[in-house]
Amino acid sequence: MNKNRLEAFSDGVLAIIITIMVLEFKVPDDTTFEAVIKLSHKFLSYILSFIYVGIYWNNHHHMMHTVKRVNGKILWANLHLLFWLSLIPFTTAWIGEHHFNSFPMMLYGIVLLMNAIAYFILQKIILIDHGKDSILAKAIGKDYKGKLSVVLYLIAVFLTKYSVEISGALYILVALVWLIPDKRIERVFNEKN
Repeated sequence: MNKNRLEAFSDGVLAIIITIMVLEFKVPDDTTFEAVIKLSHKFLSYILSFIYVGIYWNNHHHMMHTVKRVNGKILWANLHLLFWLSLIPFTTAWIGEHHFNSFPMMLYGIVLLMNAIAYFILQKIILIDHGKDSILAKAIGKDYKGKLSVVLYLIAVFLTKYSVEISGALYILVALVWLIPDKRIERVFNEKN
């Protein structure tokens, strides 16, 4: 099967996810700076989640660039990833509305963890289909960033009971790790062509 429909559908879903997140912002009743400051928790949660969705969109794009064909397993694994990504607006609104309270932060972390796991599953299914000599296999190697992310999410979820500040810092740390441009796929792809 051609991968174009999978990419187009995924791009559309990610665009809708970002749209839903921004629509959660309600205009303040007041016209003062203090009214905007009252929305700071919502704005901060939006920024972090926007960055996460952007990271997934970017990495998904790069990964799909290496894919030559898709099958039913890849389609379902991609849909699984989109399911977990679609929960980001809910948890984003919840942590913003409740000022990064412990349980909403825990659920936010669980959603981030499940996104990472779903991405790993999609990547693994592509690797199985395309083989160990594929561009993707050569590019990701041991995938230390992916493994580190899962470990940090697990720690952060556990720590929400004790310190939402540390958990939040770990969520930000994972985002920063992925914000550093990851040239693995581009480098391997360019070497092949």
